[in-house]
Amino acid sequence: MTGTGPSKLLYGAHVRANGIRQHYLRFGGSGPVLIIVPGISTTAAQWAFVAERLCVGRDIFVLDVRGRGLSESGRHLNYSLDACASDLLAFAEALGITRYTILGHSMGARIGIRASRWRPASIERLIMVDPPVSGPGRRAYPIPIEPLIRLLHSAQRGDVEAALRGPDAPNWPEQHIKMRAEWMHTCDERALTESHKGFHHDDVHFDLGKIAVAATLIVAGKGGVIRGEDEAEIQRLLPSIAIRRLEGASHQMQIDDTEGFLAIVEDILAPPRSQQADHSTYR
Repeated sequence: MTGTGPSKLLYGAHVRANGIRQHYLRFGGSGPVLIIVPGISTTAAQWAFVAERLCVGRDIFVLDVRGRGLSESGRHLNYSLDACASDLLAFAEALGITRYTILGHSMGARIGIRASRWRPASIERLIMVDPPVSGPGRRAYPIPIEPLIRLLHSAQRGDVEAALRGPDAPNWPEQHIKMRAEWMHTCDERALTESHKGFHHDDVHFDLGKIAVAATLIVAGKGGVIRGEDEAEIQRLLPSIAIRRLEGASHQMQIDDTEGFLAIVEDILAPPRSQQADHSTYR
């Protein structure tokens, strides 16, 4: 965990939902529910520092997607987008959560997109953080799978820190290098490869055209995952969407520019001014 004060982590736990063991961390404990869904090779533990900062007045659940962290993994599992979206919806149902906001990063955003199309009545808002916009007949996702698999193999051997400090590695703060090194080995290799293939085979643009929930897209200004023409297409598919850009950050924007990222998310989650005014009259 990060931060100068006591941790706001309530507990970590497991729940059986959609036929598998799902692990999560819970922060805050009261207020509107926010479910954070990490990306292709990150875990709940690696998003804890974000949950710590956002959980004042909120009830935050951070998931380990199947095949990552402490959630179930193995040859018997289906790692498709449909399976992961079903996990998310079943997770909320198993815990009795009836209304919630989804904040999904990268692969997690694509999971949130599909879940939002399937179950709009349960989802108050969808926050998509730099989702891959590849798909059938579209340009390839710009981040290849091979370096990620090499990193996984290094983590499995226990010597991943050297790779994370190499000349081609991102210039991350020490705490994030340590956290990446600690948790990378928990990723199932087939989960990574199947999810990466899914970036090219699953048509989330179809989902976007069918979404009926409030949605915001947060775009990294660097990295090339989402380009200007992609933003324009998404706006055409979902005219109500709000688009925010974090210009100086790359795909892992929660690490590259933590304060800028948190400021955008806090602004998105803030209640409308009229509700704030109404609330203040009861104090």
